[in-house]
Amino acid sequence: MNAMDRTDSLLGAYGLTDARDRLLSADAPLAELQERCGGDLPGTLAIPELLALVQQARRMGLRIARGFSAYDGDAEVSGFARIHPLAEDDGGGCEVLVENWQRSPVTPPNPREFADRIDAIDRATAEVSGRLDARQQVQVLSARARDAAALEAAARAAPGRVWSDLVELTGISHHQPLHWRLLDGAACRLPGSARHWRARLIPLGPDPHNPQGFELLLIAEEPLAEAPPADSASEAPETATTRLVGTALAPVLRQPVTRIIANAETIRARLAGPLREEYSEYAGTIASAGQHLAAMLDDLADLEVVETPGFSTAREPVDLADAATRAAGILGVRAQHRETVLVVEGERGRTVATAEFRRVLQILINLVGNAIAYAPAASTVTISARAAGEGRVAVTVADEGSGITPEQAERIFDKGERLGRDSDGGRDKGSGLGLYISRRLAEAMEGSLTVGPAPGGGALFTLELPAA
Repeated sequence: MNAMDRTDSLLGAYGLTDARDRLLSADAPLAELQERCGGDLPGTLAIPELLALVQQARRMGLRIARGFSAYDGDAEVSGFARIHPLAEDDGGGCEVLVENWQRSPVTPPNPREFADRIDAIDRATAEVSGRLDARQQVQVLSARARDAAALEAAARAAPGRVWSDLVELTGISHHQPLHWRLLDGAACRLPGSARHWRARLIPLGPDPHNPQGFELLLIAEEPLAEAPPADSASEAPETATTRLVGTALAPVLRQPVTRIIANAETIRARLAGPLREEYSEYAGTIASAGQHLAAMLDDLADLEVVETPGFSTAREPVDLADAATRAAGILGVRAQHRETVLVVEGERGRTVATAEFRRVLQILINLVGNAIAYAPAASTVTISARAAGEGRVAVTVADEGSGITPEQAERIFDKGERLGRDSDGGRDKGSGLGLYISRRLAEAMEGSLTVGPAPGGGALFTLELPAA
């Protein structure tokens, strides 16, 4: 009979961790819970709920005392956790005391729901995201952090490379690419970045054992140092204000907003301990609002770019059918959550435009994302690449929503216009800048972006570009 079977209630259990969050020693109940959660003693603290508290206390250098619960495989363990961070001279770890230790039967948590919430936290905090094929080759990669610009440029210059060739994996010397499960959570360094990063590989497709591709997330372990403010004393007032918002303010705000989202998702997922259902819902609302604000910051940065005098784009061959496929892949998870089917039409190599691939993909992601949001759930969004007359090619995005009236079509691309229609359920969370920015990008590539009625109802957006 083990210690956890002898009694359902104990006064407390004590443990000690080091600066790397390894549990060095523990009383029998805590040691057994560590083992039941798949850990060793000594070994990295394997109890997710306690690990989150220890990491928080160690980072902040503050004592934490709060309710705690965990699932040990058979029952729920609960109590009141007291975390006391130690000075570096004492090892830099934490003293852990769980008082009023209780163990009671409980329905096991849904592992898929738990994993989805962890993925949501990582998506909120990732500063680099991308889409990989089944062989871990980069299809598209986008960086929000300025110290990841070299990585984005390298991925754009050599499409189809295995993602691990573009970074320096820390502590892994095996031949790449390894099985994705061995790389998920790996530490790495990015070219041109002094920060430490963590990689997440999220399998795509119905079978995680045989994924159709991967969502790549790179998450920095520490915040980016602020860049010195640009000298705007000699600029015109309007230009200086725009640069203050787009270049200076947006990057500074993005970091605290990202941490708000991550903390709210942590609370919503109850990773730091038990929580009443209504408070979990409040945290979800905070996370959703934070994601909206983060999207607005991205739009403000793009707005500054497209309104800069003399703004131009690169001129390179862009296969619109390929770009449509990649946009659909990037938004596949969002479409699945809405039970929306994404259909891509067009043969690769038949509709090649002269444009900038990154900007074409940005426009398509905006159009397809809007179609998913504003069309009814469980509907179909069709993305088609086709010829569009002499010397022109086009890609269209059609949804099955309520459509757009001629009056709405006249103002839908205006700055600040939120599509002139409600998203499903009456939620309209756009910044009103996405379509305005998309049209400016299309015009910078000597193309056009228009809207009209779809053949079976709904809206049909058409991006037309010069043929290569």
